[in-house]
Amino acid sequence: MGLLSDDRRWMAAAIALSQRTRGQTAPNPNVGCVIVQQGRVVGRGWTQPGGRPHAEAVALDQAGAAARGATAYVTLEPCAHRSPRGPACADLLAAAAVARVVYATGDPDPRTDGQGAARLGDAGIVVETDILGEEARRAMAGFLTRRALGRPFVTLKLATSLDGQIAMASGESRWITGPQARAHVHLERARHDAILVGRGTFEADSPRLDVRLPGLESRAPRRIVLTHGAAPAGWDAVHAPAEIAALDQVDHLFVEGGAAAAAAFLAADLVDRLLLYRAPILIGAGRASLGDIGLDSLADAHGKYRLADTRMLGIDRMEDYLRA
Repeated sequence: MGLLSDDRRWMAAAIALSQRTRGQTAPNPNVGCVIVQQGRVVGRGWTQPGGRPHAEAVALDQAGAAARGATAYVTLEPCAHRSPRGPACADLLAAAAVARVVYATGDPDPRTDGQGAARLGDAGIVVETDILGEEARRAMAGFLTRRALGRPFVTLKLATSLDGQIAMASGESRWITGPQARAHVHLERARHDAILVGRGTFEADSPRLDVRLPGLESRAPRRIVLTHGAAPAGWDAVHAPAEIAALDQVDHLFVEGGAAAAAAFLAADLVDRLLLYRAPILIGAGRASLGDIGLDSLADAHGKYRLADTRMLGIDRMEDYLRA
């Protein structure tokens, strides 16, 4: 196996590790790190809940003396700024005397941007980048979207029949999709800082919006309602989609319902990812999954999203689309 193939293999492992605390590290990025010595993993880490310790610090602590002369694979450029909460990761890697650092993508934080790599180079460490960069950026989409656009990365989830309905005309909607698809939704909830529904959904369904998967019950996201009124007890409120920019410590937002809230976010062009669950049923005259999204012509609907993933979840099909 060549060096590039090895690099891609270990970086893929670091990206997978980074997902363990996605939705728990804001305002810090969810980073993964693998330290490899002569083809063997001697340390691995991921950013811990609350944003500290960083992935590199966790991996180096696990590696100990075995880090000397090793290669560190990190999904984001190692930070160069010191913090009251911990030292700079570039300094930690230099002190551990790793021989090589491979990172997937640069850090847009001006306190690090390029400076982390420079500090490593000054310490005599070989530095390489742009290994699985696109995959790493997708894994850290919340942090990067907040940095670039000043708002969270927004995933809109819709569970529909084949004909695009989310409920019967009577409002009955439990359950359109099967247990495997619903379990996947709970996993998605666990990977987000906050979850939002419209006021109509809140009043009609009294949703718990918790995570009901064994071992992940503590990962229930913060609950937000889109409403013109005050927030119910135990919830936060936003009065318009644009107000999500002001949500503190929220980099990944999961919009789960209903049709009016979904349409409002689409009309505001604030949906970065569409997560569709399609059940093999027909409802007919039911309740449509979307209201008016401000589309002026059919041509304007094309080219906005691209299919990133699709799979069967029991009898239901999941389709994952990203902003093009």
